Amino acid sequence: MNILIKQALVVDPSSPYNNKKVDLLIENGILTKIGKIDASSADNIVSSPNLCISPGWVDSFANFADPGYEHKETLESGAAAAARGGFTDVLIIPNTNPVLHNKAGVEYILHKSQSLPTTIHPIGAITRQTEGKELAEMYDMFENGAVAFSDGQHCIQSAGLLIKALQYVKAIDAVVIQVPDDYSINPSGLINEGITSTQLGLPGKPAIAEELMVARDLALCNYAESKLHLTGISTANSLQLIQQAKKESISVSCSVTPYHLFFCDEDLSNYNTQLKVNPPLRNNADREALKKAVKDGLVDCIASHHLPHESDSKIVEFEHAQYGMIGLETAYAVTNTAIEGLTPLQTVALFSLNPRKIFGLETPTIDINQKLCYTLFDPTIEWTLTKEDLKSRSTNTPFLGTKLQGKVIGTLHSNAVSLFV
Repeated sequence: MNILIKQALVVDPSSPYNNKKVDLLIENGILTKIGKIDASSADNIVSSPNLCISPGWVDSFANFADPGYEHKETLESGAAAAARGGFTDVLIIPNTNPVLHNKAGVEYILHKSQSLPTTIHPIGAITRQTEGKELAEMYDMFENGAVAFSDGQHCIQSAGLLIKALQYVKAIDAVVIQVPDDYSINPSGLINEGITSTQLGLPGKPAIAEELMVARDLALCNYAESKLHLTGISTANSLQLIQQAKKESISVSCSVTPYHLFFCDEDLSNYNTQLKVNPPLRNNADREALKKAVKDGLVDCIASHHLPHESDSKIVEFEHAQYGMIGLETAYAVTNTAIEGLTPLQTVALFSLNPRKIFGLETPTIDINQKLCYTLFDPTIEWTLTKEDLKSRSTNTPFLGTKLQGKVIGTLHSNAVSLFV
C-alpha cells in the first residue's frame, strides 16, 4: 500500500526538510519521495489542518505487566496503546513476574515483541527481584538488549547499593532510572501531605520524602561520575535541586508525568481512586512549577508512567486501591492541553529527541530512503477521550470524557503503519 501524507510540517532539526511543509510518499515501508506529490500515486491519503511529522516518540517508563500479570496488560496490548499515543519506542519497567532481572527475561521481551507496531526496550532491574538487596546481572542484561536499569516502581533505599549500581553502569555507558521516594518518611501516606489530605482525613505523604531522595541521588551520581535519570518528579524543590545539579555539570536528566501537569491534590476531593498515584499529586504551586520547568527546558522528557490495573484494583475504598493510571494513549494530548503555547519543536524535544539522546537510542531522520520510525500529530485538534480510543487492556484513566487539545494522527513504524484519521 502506498500512503501519501499531505502538507505535513517537518519537525526534525537533523532533516534537510526541517520546518518545511511537504508531501511525503511511503511505498512498501520506505519513505521514497518528499516534496509536492500527485495524489494519484497513493492508495491512502493522510491530511490534517496542522499536521506535523517528527522522529518517532519514545516513552521512558511504562509497565506492560507481561509476563505474570497479563490480565492487566500484555506486550501486544501495550504496544497497541503506545502506537495509539504516538510512540514508536517504549522502555518498559521490570516489575513483572518473574522480574526482569536476568538475560532470559530480556530475551523473552525482545523475542515476543519483535513484530509489534512499537519497538519495546527492556529496562533491566538493578537488584534481584527488585528487592533492593543485591545487584542483578546487569552486564548480561545489557549485552542482550537492556537499554537502562531501574527497579521500576521501587526506589532503591540503600545509598551503598545505588553507588555500586552507578559505578557498575559507567563501564557500559548506561543510565540508572529512579523514582525518588524515601520509604522511611510516613510510609502509610496515601496522598500529598497538605490541606487536602487534612480535609479528606487521609494520611499524607510529604514532599520531603521525594526531595531528600533527589538530593541524595544527585550526590551519589556526582560521586560515582555516572548517569542518573530521575522520573516522576513532582515538587518545585526537587526541580531546584536538579537545576543546580545541571549547573554543576552532574550527569542528571529528569522527566515528569502528564498527570502531574494536569491535576493537583485538590482534584482528589471526591476520593477518585483513578488519581491515586505515586509520587502523589502535589499542590497547585508544585504543578505550576512543573509546567514552567517543562516550558523552560529544565525537564528533559515526558514519561507516561503507564500502570494498567483491572477494575477490581481501582473500584475499592481509596486506601485499598492500587497506585497508578494508564497514560500512553493520552500522554501527548494531556501534556499539550496542560501547557499552553507548547511549540511543535518543544513537543518533539520532550517526546523524541531528548529521550533518544538520554537512553542512547538511534534518532531517525526524515529523509528519502529511510526506514519508518515517525510520529504524525496535530497540536490544534480538540477531541474527547472515549473508551473506544483506548487500546490498553485496562481502562484505569481519569481522562475519560475529558476534552483535550492535540491529537496523534498516526505512527509510521517499520513493522506497521498505524493511522487514526
